Amino acid sequence: MKRRVVVTGIGCITPLGNTAEQMWQGLQEGRSGVRPITYFDASAFPTKFAAEVPEFRLEDYIDDTERFADAGRNIRFAIGAATQAVQDSGLTDDPQFDPAQFGVYLGAGEGQQDFMQFMSLVADSQKDGTVDQEKFTHEFLSRMNPRFEMELEPNMAAAHLASLFDAQGPNLNCLTACAASSQAIGEATEIIRRGDAVAMLSGGAHSMIHPFGVTGFNLLTALSERNDDPAGASRPFDLTRDGFVLGEGAGMLILEELEHARARGAHIYGEIRGYGSSADAFRITDIHPEGRGAISCIRMALEDAQMNPEDIDYVNAHGTSTKVNDRVETMAIRGGLKDHADNVPVSSIKSMMGHLIAAAGSVEAITCLLAIRDGVLPPTINYETPDPDCDLDYVPNQARQVPIRTALSNSFGFGGQNVALILSAFAA
Repeated sequence: MKRRVVVTGIGCITPLGNTAEQMWQGLQEGRSGVRPITYFDASAFPTKFAAEVPEFRLEDYIDDTERFADAGRNIRFAIGAATQAVQDSGLTDDPQFDPAQFGVYLGAGEGQQDFMQFMSLVADSQKDGTVDQEKFTHEFLSRMNPRFEMELEPNMAAAHLASLFDAQGPNLNCLTACAASSQAIGEATEIIRRGDAVAMLSGGAHSMIHPFGVTGFNLLTALSERNDDPAGASRPFDLTRDGFVLGEGAGMLILEELEHARARGAHIYGEIRGYGSSADAFRITDIHPEGRGAISCIRMALEDAQMNPEDIDYVNAHGTSTKVNDRVETMAIRGGLKDHADNVPVSSIKSMMGHLIAAAGSVEAITCLLAIRDGVLPPTINYETPDPDCDLDYVPNQARQVPIRTALSNSFGFGGQNVALILSAFAA
């Protein structure tokens, strides 16, 4: 018998609010967190908007903020969300808490390069129309902050969280693009199942709302350019969709072995029932046109959960609002759930808060747990013109009151990474 894994704490930092409940209220109301970019002057960019986290202050979560003076937004968001999740769970307050049995597994992204400083270095290192590498290296070593550069590494968020919460158990980070935090949750679940820890802090944090990030996605022609209507730009499964909207934030969960949670009387949000992970093994920036990897991971998750397609009450779609992704995901849901696909509601919260990249899957997993708790399906907003290639029930524009017990959450990343999680209401 596999050890059962439940969720006993949650925390969020998102464009719709800096707690899970604030975010959940915004999702139910169908609010958009997409606005013109304020972090830098984006007036010359093809895309001038994103879903930024509003009014975030690290001092609202920890006392010693000076320790993180050189940390980027991704790490600060991770700390804010993780502090909420740990406090919500009460795990570290338990007199029997064993730090060696508490680990961290994140799907966290890299930090933000100091764009203006970096470009100034490039300009100052010019010689005869090209960059003099020797001069650039000398200037870089003398002018850049080594602590800031260290904080850019993707593993730093996991290291900081382990230190903050005395998590002495397994410590890992994966960066499988948009599937990262879902994969982290799945792998953290496996760590608990096999007995290497009794509790794991898992989730993701990321921000790519900076000049390099926006430039990169614009070059890939992946971002919406609906600059006259930022709030209406993310429109998953709609015929007029023209790309995704870049978001940022963090989502963190405390995963715990069931009997350990029961012994300390923990509140249980739900259970991680199934996990599937696959690769398209196709092209780096294109998903397989027949959705073979996505179908495979959905079927793997069902098998892991020992469930049939008919057991799924709701699908939280990856739903990025790109032409190809939404069409292929629709195909994949049909391939994974077979005839039941016509009966199950599907929605994408990226319509409201954009794409949180590495952090997207963890925030969406939390959304599934809250949907199960309250019997409410978040809508897909901006859905106006049906696409013949996207022919499922996408819960258009308004939340829906529906009792649900089990949700499937999809995460599909650049590079062909695919993850499916199945989350259920807890049943003794």
